[in-house]
Parts: sequence; structure tokens; C-alpha cells
Amino acid sequence: MSRSPHVNELIREVVEQHEVELVDLRRDLHAHPELSWHERRTTDLVAERVAAAGWSVTRMPRSGLVADLGDDLAAPLVALRADLDALPVPDTTGDPWASTVDGVAHACGHDVHTTCLVGAATALGALHRAGLLEGRVRLLFQPAEEVMPGGALSLLEHGALDGVGRVFGLHCDPSLDVGHVGLREGPITGAADHLDITLTGSGGHTSRPHLTEDLTYALGKVVTELPAILSRRLDPRAGVSVVWGMVQSGSAHNVIPNTGQIGGTVRMLDAIAWADAEKLVPVLIEQVVAPYGVHAHVDYRRGVPPVVNDAASLAVLTGAVEDVVGEEGHVLTQQSLGGEDFGWFLDRVPGAMGRLGTRTPGGPTYDLHQGNLRIDERAVAVGARVLAGAAAAAVRTGGPAMGTVG
Repeated sequence: MSRSPHVNELIREVVEQHEVELVDLRRDLHAHPELSWHERRTTDLVAERVAAAGWSVTRMPRSGLVADLGDDLAAPLVALRADLDALPVPDTTGDPWASTVDGVAHACGHDVHTTCLVGAATALGALHRAGLLEGRVRLLFQPAEEVMPGGALSLLEHGALDGVGRVFGLHCDPSLDVGHVGLREGPITGAADHLDITLTGSGGHTSRPHLTEDLTYALGKVVTELPAILSRRLDPRAGVSVVWGMVQSGSAHNVIPNTGQIGGTVRMLDAIAWADAEKLVPVLIEQVVAPYGVHAHVDYRRGVPPVVNDAASLAVLTGAVEDVVGEEGHVLTQQSLGGEDFGWFLDRVPGAMGRLGTRTPGGPTYDLHQGNLRIDERAVAVGARVLAGAAAAAVRTGGPAMGTVG
């Protein structure tokens, strides 16, 4: 991968110059989290910062924005993405900048992602003004990553990837020390779908189950049997995982209810198996409940495909990491079953996502989607420099579809 020491040095200088400001922004976002599709204050803050750095900003209809830099429409176009939304969980960090919104917190690190991309935008704006940015860059500040269907599909519908040749992103990893980035060629996340099942039948007294349709028993059979059957009907190499997060049925010990619900996720490592699951799952559920006479209503919602890093884009991202923290800074990461709608972007164009270390060396390891998540804020500068460096290198080297205009 070709390197440009002068470009990298300017990126470093700009990010260091703005590091305190960026950390303040991250704390502001953390203190004022907004749920999916409601990230309006966040969008306003980002739009102001990005426009001040020289970008042309286009707001999305509900929340989120797209920003462009560069005037030569024939030049390569690279995209960088961050997600904006928070989660409906309480903030238990106790930090001075803890969430001021009851029951809502940036428990997945999207405040960090957003701030890193604002930092990258500031550095790339300086490169452009200095005549050192050899192509065009587009920023995707995406709403609603935490819901299905996610905001990535909305951005795609509005042409966010038109003309884009590659797209890059980072995701916080609290199991990695700050100064490290986890990288992997090929799939790095799993496919994830939502599954909600409602069973209905004739209830009655628990002393006379033979005169009822024993819905609770049927519900239990679905809970235990569906994961087992699905593992035999799909290729085991797909790593299929069905996990229930909600089971509800009845309100008294001696009453067989006439309705019950279960909800969970269906995850797998393989995109081919993912394509088959949506049709197969309802059939299997009907077969499980048939002996008990109950009716099953199945709401199967496809969520996200796996994030699959292509080799050429990963090489660009790897080079950017090495420029920032050296060869020892990137480590091999494992594929997870976590869902990430960045996969929809990589379904359209090649690209890569890395895992940004946020753990203080020697400190505790937190988990994502937990209200006590803390990050080492030095990760903000690392992420900003990596994203800016990847974009600058990618437009310099060109790539698939680059130079086309959507």
C-alpha cells in the first residue's frame, strides 16, 4: 500500500490540535443520547462541525446526514461511516458526563464512532485545503443502527453510496486495549434477524389440560425445539444460534392461558444459510406446535447480513492503522455473531470495518450494550486518524467503481 508521509503527518497534527475539542464533543453526545430515528440534536451538532470543516452537508429526512468533500466528479470517491443512535438502557457509569436522559445511554459506543468521524472530517478538510487530498470523500452519519430494519437501508435508498468505490468504518471493542485495532479479512460479524412468535389456543383449568390446547407447554416446546431443529436443517458450519430474550405466558398457577409470546434473535455466520432461514423458520414452528392444536403467528424480520471485509479494502485499513499506531497496533480479531447494518453497505460496494480498542491497559473489560460501558478517550484520536488515513490512501490508490457518478 502506497504511503504519503506528509499527508499522514498533517492528519496527525490536525487531530492532535483538536483532540480536547473532540473529547468534549464525545462527552456532550454521551450526556445527550438519542434513540434510533430521533438523533436530531446529534445531527445538528455534527452538521455544524462538519460544515465548518469545509464539507457540503445534506441532511436526511428524519435524522442523520451525508457530507461530501472534493470537486472533481471524475476523481475516486470513498465513504466513511459512523452511527448516531443510543440504546434504551440506563447509564450506570457515574461519570460527570453520564446520560441526562432517563433510560437511554450510549452503551454501544456510537458517541465514539460519531466523534471519530467528526475528527476525520476535520483532518480531511485540512488536507483538501492544502491540496493534498487526491480524490473525493463522503461521510455517512447514519441514524438507527440499533433497530431492524436499520438506518443503513434508508441511506442507501437516498443514494448515499452512489458513485462510491469503497466504504470504511470502525466499531468500539472494549475487549481491546486503546491503541489497538482488530482486523479480519472476510466475515467479521454475523447475520442477525428478529423473531417474534404469538401462540393462541383454547385455555382452561390446569386440572383439565386434555380439554384445552395447552399453550404454555407448546410454548416451551418451541423454546427448546426450534434451536435444535434449525441446527439440523441448516449447514452446521453456518454457526446458527437461536436465543430467546422474552417469554411470556399466563398470570396464574392454575390457569392455562389462551395466548403467549416469545421473542428472540436468529443469528448465523454464513450469508447463504441466512438467505434460507426466513422461509424455513415459520415452517418448523408450525410443525412443532401442530400436535398441541395451537395456532402460531410468526413475525420474522430480516435484520442485517454479515459484515464481510474484502482483501483490498482491508489492506488499505491495515496500512492506515500501521501509520497511526505501528504494525503492533493491529491484531487479528474473530468473527462474532453480533449484527451490524454496515453489512448492507458492503453488500453494495467493497469495504472494511475494524474494531477500535477502547479499554484502558490493565483496566476492567466492559461489555457492549451494558449501561456501565466506559471507554478510554484516547481512542477518539486513534479512530479519527485511522479513518482519515484510510480515506486519503483509498482515493490515492483508486478502486472498484471509483470515478463513477451515481
